[in-house]
Amino acid sequence: MKARNADHAEESAEVEVLFAEAAKLDAISKKIKASSQRLDSGYQPHAIKPVYSNTHSLQTMNANINKILDAIDKMLGPSEDKGREERIIRAGPDPVGLTDYLASLKRIDRALSSMSSTNLRVNQQAIGDFNQLLSEGSNQLQALFKSILAEDAQPVEPLNYLVKKLPFPVFEQEKASKLGLIDSFLSSVTACKASNTSRESPSIRIYAELRGGYLSESLHNLSTASISTSKRKASGEIYRQGTSGIGTYAQAIESSFSAEFNNISAVFARENWGPAFDATCRKALAEFAKTLRELNMHIKANLTTDCFLAYEIVEIVTNVGYRLDQQTGQLKLPFADALKPIRENARSSLAELLEDVRRRVSSMQVLPLDGSIIPFTAEVMTRMQTMTLYPQSLASIMASVGDGNWQSVASLHSTSTTSLPSLKSFDVGADSSQLLAHYIMDTIETLLTSLDAKARVLLKNKSVAGVFMANNVALIDRMIRSSDLSSVLATGGASAKIEIWRKKGTSAYLESWREPCSTLMDVQYTNRGARPPSGNSGVIDSAAMIKQLGSKDKDSIKEKFKNFNTSFDDLSSKHKSLQMEREVRSQLAREVQAIIEPLYARFWDRYHEIDKGKGKYVKYDKGSLSAQLAGLG
Repeated sequence: MKARNADHAEESAEVEVLFAEAAKLDAISKKIKASSQRLDSGYQPHAIKPVYSNTHSLQTMNANINKILDAIDKMLGPSEDKGREERIIRAGPDPVGLTDYLASLKRIDRALSSMSSTNLRVNQQAIGDFNQLLSEGSNQLQALFKSILAEDAQPVEPLNYLVKKLPFPVFEQEKASKLGLIDSFLSSVTACKASNTSRESPSIRIYAELRGGYLSESLHNLSTASISTSKRKASGEIYRQGTSGIGTYAQAIESSFSAEFNNISAVFARENWGPAFDATCRKALAEFAKTLRELNMHIKANLTTDCFLAYEIVEIVTNVGYRLDQQTGQLKLPFADALKPIRENARSSLAELLEDVRRRVSSMQVLPLDGSIIPFTAEVMTRMQTMTLYPQSLASIMASVGDGNWQSVASLHSTSTTSLPSLKSFDVGADSSQLLAHYIMDTIETLLTSLDAKARVLLKNKSVAGVFMANNVALIDRMIRSSDLSSVLATGGASAKIEIWRKKGTSAYLESWREPCSTLMDVQYTNRGARPPSGNSGVIDSAAMIKQLGSKDKDSIKEKFKNFNTSFDDLSSKHKSLQMEREVRSQLAREVQAIIEPLYARFWDRYHEIDKGKGKYVKYDKGSLSAQLAGLG
């Protein structure tokens, strides 16, 4: 009975619960019905607003929670990956592989950026650890970069490549690509900060250190050879083109620098080509500049003989600098700075050479008494011939000096300039050739003027002085015609100027022949009968003319023949004893013959019967005199 009552009570409770739930459902139904009625009656906004407001709030809250969860994942992610990155960095690029190693460093860089942007205290330890990993990774990449470069850092012998016309060695493509991958990271801002080298890329610094040393050591022997070969000549000997090793040195610099620029182009990013190339070539260029300074000291001490080495260096170095600038866009100023002292010496040499001519001739204590050429004339003309071998450098130098400003050192200094030669200034055109022609003629004029003045003082005999000048003019003319001077002096009246000096020498020599000419002059009296015919107008009867003369006139004619014979024989003997150039002897003989022969023929036609053919007074007939005159040549 008690058990039945208990079961009944439990069921009654369950019924009551069901009735309560039914009541709730009824209330909900009523609310739904009321809401439906309100919707049907047009009150939608008011009915929906509570539902919408609750839903929007829940959506916003859900989005914010998701963002927080994502941020937490991001903050926790790098810390969780630190172990993996640390294992890669500690292992090094060789075991891991360069590509995976660089990828790890990039992930570390991104993680640092992410953690640094949150500025949370909890990340500070992780940031420090990652910075240490980044620095260690950068150092390992630098060591790898350096070891790869060291494989090709042994100096080479440039002559081997130049003689065989082989290109200078460059990196293999695989090696250049590997170096380029390393540089792409080392040149980044992150790597520079990790290496504490914010101003300079570590890769550029390492490359310039190793490859700069390679270039400098490879070129060192050529630097030494340039100096020794430039000084290897007899004292007073004019420098001969190409005997210095500076041309080979410059050629090796151009070829090696060109090859190095190709290496740099394959390794570095475009914006770093210039800085890397400048830094790499700096050491070799410094040694090149030192070599030029030492050569300049030698040139300055021997300016009149070695100025031609300066012209050669100016031409070679300017051309090399221009070609490298065309290829690389770099090194124009370093080459110009290295060349500047030699260029200034080359400029000053123009006035110094002219001054040397004046000084050397002025200091001469004696001149050849036989009228022969002095060696200094040939030396001066050899200088002029040598100048024609350097048209480009002299075009630029003379243009900077200005036409005629080379006449004195003072005027040369007044036109001094520090501007660099341009390519246009090396254009060998008509104006450039004209400047060179003017300088050569100024030198010849200075030489001949100085010699003429000295001959007037030291050679009292005008005929010897005339032969001396004629001989030197003949040598000058011959050296012009037998060299490139002929084309340089083809215009501008050079031949006419030389002809003037030739005539001066001839005129001075012919002064001594006035004496025999004066003895062949006679007096004609028009009031003593008909004048005897002369020239080819008729035959002269010498016997008839003699009969018309008085005893005093006959004695005078005899004396004239005797004086002529003495003077002619003496001058002929002196003529033959003088040292004359072949063309001078021939030319002066013709001049003497042109003067003496017609005068003697006229005189002989009139008066040869004075000694009735005995030869006592009339030593030469016309034929024998002509033969004697011909023998003078």
